[in-house]
Amino acid sequence: MGLKEDAINLHRMLRGKIEIHNRISVDNIFEEEKGTLGLIYTPGVAYISREISNNKELTYEYTSKWNNVAIVCDGTRVLGLGNVGPEAAIPVMEGKSVLFKSLADINAIPLCIAVQDKQEIIKFVKAIQPGFGAINIEDIESPKVLEIVEKLKDELDIPVFHDDQHGTAVIALAALLNALNIIGKRIDKIKAVIAGAGSAGYGIYKILERAGCNDIIVTDSKGAIYEGRPDISSSNNRYRQEIAEKTNAKKISGNLESAIIGADVFIGVSGKANILTQGMIRTMNDEAIVFALSNPDPEILPPEALAAGAKIVATGRSDFPNQINNAVVFPSILRALLDLRAKSLDEDMLVSVALAIAGIVGHKHLTESFIIPKVNDPRILPVVTQTLRNAVLKHLDSKGLALPQ
Repeated sequence: MGLKEDAINLHRMLRGKIEIHNRISVDNIFEEEKGTLGLIYTPGVAYISREISNNKELTYEYTSKWNNVAIVCDGTRVLGLGNVGPEAAIPVMEGKSVLFKSLADINAIPLCIAVQDKQEIIKFVKAIQPGFGAINIEDIESPKVLEIVEKLKDELDIPVFHDDQHGTAVIALAALLNALNIIGKRIDKIKAVIAGAGSAGYGIYKILERAGCNDIIVTDSKGAIYEGRPDISSSNNRYRQEIAEKTNAKKISGNLESAIIGADVFIGVSGKANILTQGMIRTMNDEAIVFALSNPDPEILPPEALAAGAKIVATGRSDFPNQINNAVVFPSILRALLDLRAKSLDEDMLVSVALAIAGIVGHKHLTESFIIPKVNDPRILPVVTQTLRNAVLKHLDSKGLALPQ
């Protein structure tokens, strides 16, 4: 059988990939004298409710809030399928829940909602905040999702993580740092072209800029983004306007073919297959780095990119070397944020995590076909936790605060 049949048969057999388990034995729960029913439910639980009422921080001590993450999705941009609706998003979000649990022991609850209005989604997330220690925004169309994340970060008391924006950016930067290490180039001396100006493209531009990349060009379906391009303004897409103002200082116009001339790095998150040709790669600088990350069909297949002269090639797929997979990132970052009870996640923290993940590979094992650790590398979780802990401590120290005990 093929992949389609195998996937359908497995999901039909499982009827869902996640379920809820109790953390307390129910063997004697209903016994009159030794049973725990009176402790976990009425009347004993009333004491717990009263304690929390007086101090809401005790929710982290007395409930599962400390380990709960809400995966919020409206189904408008699911994988490469587009707007397939919240019901079709459920199996994808359940799959993410499995990764959260298996890689970081997090209870991630898929909340696929039949609401697509930006303000209604914000209202919904704010309403469910009490039961969760963090929010993972997933597969919502751009630029709406960027506005949602920005608003929630300002108004929630718990961290908001957007996998397309933050996770993809972190793992792409980690892979790029190691690739540059191999070819002996510095990030502040390269020209990088990003194909795709949605959530992932925006996130990658932001993290590359913060990491010191000075020459970035972002392209969308209409070509290179530059300040003054007639169809871009703060009123129709302020995130694309930000890209226009802060990248492409030479105001190179035209299509991807024009933008990529003389580039050292190509990062594709366009969602479109085969938009990068061998001819384009031949116009890049020697030892070109090509990250064709669109799934399931990349911007160019690795054998074609290598044949055209690319030195290091990566995709988002597991059937080629150098899989740049945000699953390397999101479980460990959320685990650390939950454990630290962090309230926010900024660009400097993301760069720190990227540097730490890049360092896991080490010079001894770094090769052109191995630039990033595997998803299940056991070193990722402790390294990311310690990195974020140091970053959060530095942030709190600057404000005269301390981590919760």
